[in-house]
Amino acid sequence: MTRTILDIHVLQTVPPSNLNRDDTGAPKSAVYGGVRRARVSSQAWKRATREAFDDLLDPSELGVRTKKVAEVVAEQIMVRDPSLPEAAAWELAAETVETATGSKLNAPKRKNKAGSGDDETGESAAESSYLMFLSARQVGALAALAVEGAKDGDRKTLKEFFKVKENKARAKKAVETGHSVDIALFGRMVADSTDLNVDAATQVAHALSVHPVELESDYFTAVDDRNTNAETGAGMIGTVDFNSATLYRYAAVDVDQLQRNLGPGLREDQSVSAPARHAVAAFLEAFITSLPTGKINTFGNHTLPAAVVVKLRTRRPISFVAAFERPVRQGENGGFLRETCDRLATYVPGLEEAYGLTGSEGHTDGGQSWVLRVGAETEALAALGTEVTLPAMVKAVADAVAERLEEAAAGQGKRPATEHSEYTEQTA
Repeated sequence: MTRTILDIHVLQTVPPSNLNRDDTGAPKSAVYGGVRRARVSSQAWKRATREAFDDLLDPSELGVRTKKVAEVVAEQIMVRDPSLPEAAAWELAAETVETATGSKLNAPKRKNKAGSGDDETGESAAESSYLMFLSARQVGALAALAVEGAKDGDRKTLKEFFKVKENKARAKKAVETGHSVDIALFGRMVADSTDLNVDAATQVAHALSVHPVELESDYFTAVDDRNTNAETGAGMIGTVDFNSATLYRYAAVDVDQLQRNLGPGLREDQSVSAPARHAVAAFLEAFITSLPTGKINTFGNHTLPAAVVVKLRTRRPISFVAAFERPVRQGENGGFLRETCDRLATYVPGLEEAYGLTGSEGHTDGGQSWVLRVGAETEALAALGTEVTLPAMVKAVADAVAERLEEAAAGQGKRPATEHSEYTEQTA
């Protein structure tokens, strides 16, 4: 069966920085090809990507991942019934979440001081024992059920409401459908109810430097502003570890899984592929332009990728990290980027030819390719695909994804497609 797989390959140079720290405070690293490399964990870059969604997607399209799920649902309950006191809303929210997810919510172990907690008594809403991921639509649906089933904010009444089989099923359905873009992309695990799990549509690799790195330390001092001329010395002394690197970043999106997670369009005038197309466009831009913020105020290491190669495949995802198993050597005039691009430009065609991936017909899987690059050092990558700007890449990839999904839907006799909206219109 033909699949729709999106491969995203990114080369990004980062100056002295500490994007992602380990338990000692040093930048994370890993051994690859027998040498120590700089590493930024996939979790760190997925978090940065989710934060970038705030500028690309409407809040209604996103989710919240928190232990304070009762508090989140309670806020929406009070929007629907402003007459309810906060404590009552917490109780209704806890009952509804427990019914919908099968999870047990308990009072937090920490004790808030009066005046500094969630209310004047220092009490808090019950919390789950693990991070729970719910979309804005799911939170709203749970809040609506709580208001419908409770009488005068009474939890006992709500309990009776959920004893009705149909109502309990509605609560569970509320968290099984209406997934947000970030849940659909990154998945969800519900420890107490595995049938509510959502398989992630996206895989993100740990970013690795293409060359060996050495750990460096910045010795710093801070001066006490109130010191007089008679008081010499620093008010604080410390060290910060850092490194600098040219990173290879990779992510793959299973567009078919993404569409299954999101479902078809909600409106009859919307194409079957519209939700997935919208999510792919947002993820592509967010992943390319995002940056983990570890020690960002200390180093100000704001960079954008020097090159991005995107490939649309029909069989399986393929990383090109093996191109750098032998570490890239520093160029004659310094720098690693030119040699990195030359290495990649040679490796990719060789790999695709060896495995019969040089076309887009039949069993081959060369697919469509796009290249975004900056500067003369990246010139060798121009042969790997159609050269585009970031806005053009986002639109072209999203359109190509939508076309494949709609062809598949048409073959299965699903609702026909309509014309696409521009990406800028979708994210406005």
